[in-house]
Amino acid sequence: MSTATSTGSKDLAPVSTESLAALLVGRERPPRPGSLSTSLTFGWRAVLKIKHVPEQLFDVTAFPIMNLLMFTYLFGGALAGSPGDYIQFVLPGILVMSVVMITMYTGVSVNIDIEKGVFDRFRSLPIWRPSAMVGYLLGDALRYTIASAVMLAVGLLLGYRPDGGVVGVVAAIALLLVFSFAFSWIWTMFGLMLRTEKSVMSVSMMVIFPLTFLSNVFVDPKTMPGWLQAFVNNSPITHLASAVRELMAGRWPGGEIIWTLGWAGLFLLVFGPVTMRLYNRK
Repeated sequence: MSTATSTGSKDLAPVSTESLAALLVGRERPPRPGSLSTSLTFGWRAVLKIKHVPEQLFDVTAFPIMNLLMFTYLFGGALAGSPGDYIQFVLPGILVMSVVMITMYTGVSVNIDIEKGVFDRFRSLPIWRPSAMVGYLLGDALRYTIASAVMLAVGLLLGYRPDGGVVGVVAAIALLLVFSFAFSWIWTMFGLMLRTEKSVMSVSMMVIFPLTFLSNVFVDPKTMPGWLQAFVNNSPITHLASAVRELMAGRWPGGEIIWTLGWAGLFLLVFGPVTMRLYNRK
């Protein structure tokens, strides 16, 4: 039997390795962290990545501003008579489009971490399994909020006036964040399925571009052919854009809000379990 003797005092009796092991095992282990705390920790990790690589904020600042200026001044006169009138209609739509488009970067971040082997360490931790994915989405919620604030600030400078006031704007942004959180699960799934970050971006853009442009983000669907209206009027982006637009205008469109929350719930129920299954088997 091997022993460990004290070198600091001759009074102490030798202690066997078996006794040391029993002492360590007998100690009370700290409680496992809860699902909320681990999700917030991973969310903070995502925020720190933005802090150390501030270039990530380019897509939530410059890109929305460019879209707003381009569509307002290029098409405002032709579509609404003047840029001032058009911005009242188009700003909520471009806000929705910009935030929905940047949701794809969640899948890109997941794919990069998988290639680096970071997720192998996450899976070995005694934590709630989905917390790593939820943390990504919580961190990205900050980026969506920044994009919304930037868009509103520029819109106010250009003459946009939300009749719904602070309450309407906050409610609209909250609804947009809820939808974007659920919508991002689609791209986390692609981030786990596809091999490279470029593949994730390519597939994401193939889905997002048609979905956002075939909606009421830029124009009223009533001017479209009947067969196209059938698709546009039932698009999740159309319901979301209509709800955000009406809330900012001071109206509370119950039907559009219910449709938007329904789509968000559907995305979460379908793609959440699929994502976690892929994550556990990756």
